[in-house]
Amino acid sequence: MPSGNPADSAGDGEVAAASSQSDAERGAAPRGKKSSPGRSLPVLVWVLCGLMVLLALRYVVPYYIEEVNYAAARGRQRAEVEVAVAGLKELGLDSLSTAYQLISKRAGPSVVYIDTIKSSNPRTPRDEFGFFFGPDGYQTQNQGSGVIMDPEGYILTNNHVIERATSISVGLKEGRTVSAQIIGRDSLTDLALIKIDSPGLIAAEWGNSDSLEVGALVWALGSPFGFEQSITAGILSAKNRPGLVSPHQRFLQTDAAVNPGNSGGPLVDATGRVVGINTAIVGESYRGISFAIPSSIARIVYEDLKKNRMVARGWLGVAFYEVGSDDAIQAGVTATEGAVVMGVFDNSPAAKAGIQTGDVVIQWDGKEVETDEMLSLMVAETEIGSQVDALIQRDGMDLTLQIDVGLRPMQIE
Repeated sequence: MPSGNPADSAGDGEVAAASSQSDAERGAAPRGKKSSPGRSLPVLVWVLCGLMVLLALRYVVPYYIEEVNYAAARGRQRAEVEVAVAGLKELGLDSLSTAYQLISKRAGPSVVYIDTIKSSNPRTPRDEFGFFFGPDGYQTQNQGSGVIMDPEGYILTNNHVIERATSISVGLKEGRTVSAQIIGRDSLTDLALIKIDSPGLIAAEWGNSDSLEVGALVWALGSPFGFEQSITAGILSAKNRPGLVSPHQRFLQTDAAVNPGNSGGPLVDATGRVVGINTAIVGESYRGISFAIPSSIARIVYEDLKKNRMVARGWLGVAFYEVGSDDAIQAGVTATEGAVVMGVFDNSPAAKAGIQTGDVVIQWDGKEVETDEMLSLMVAETEIGSQVDALIQRDGMDLTLQIDVGLRPMQIE
């Protein structure tokens, strides 16, 4: 049988030759020569794609990440708002807000704006109590507030708002302005009563400052810096703060915003009743410490002024040193308690009873006298015309004198 191997080998060679010839015909590039532009285009595309990816990573991706974060934050905020709304409804704080608004509506119609023309003279001499006397000087315009306490037109305000006023104008909530006349003034408590003739007035109600506890909510109404019908809120910070002018003042302290122009306006409690008359601040503007005359004092003064046009107070007729002061020590007084007499007015109850300069009053009507301010209050609150035993120390000896309490003369201001 003939063998087929030589024939098969020859056939393979022919096939290889044909393949080589076919490659040459296709134009395969010889080794060592540059590739054509067609081969560089894919590389450029990849480079551009890479640049686009880098730009996306640099600018686009952070933007979308930020938007996603914002969306997540807004989602959390919406959830918090929904929880807050539900919580506020459950707590009833909307009712608290409504209560604030009702306070304003209840007390607001009774609050008035006061504008005055005053006579003033900084060189006018003052007496030993610090009050003015003598001729009037130039005129100034002043502003303050007041509160209607009677439908007949009686308005309570501060004495310093209307003192030395030659004309007084009162602005009502509905926009009317009417003139007012002075009914009476009390410098020792810095209160005054004026009256207007206007029908249909809405009067405020008295509250009880004695029952008011520290920390209680209070509202101050008035015209700070002339901005009429303003209301601020705070708490009662303290009670029985010593007076700024006289021992007859015992202030309520509050952090409700009170500024110049609030003087004479009411301080009201959570029922809208008057528990004080705003009268003083620390500094020239609001600093969180404001003072009001408590209603327990203001109501008594109001009723006295309305009835008698004055406040009747007991009078002894002496001037005092403070115990332990340099003046008292120089006068040879060694007492640690009481009121040291530094002078006696002629024809006064003290003079008629035999009180002398240098005496130390240590008891009044059976009650211990600790300070000169305490004695001043005791005498003022004593019934006029009554007889009171006063225990004094004179030259180391105790002596009891009987005092016929007189009526304190009207103070020239």
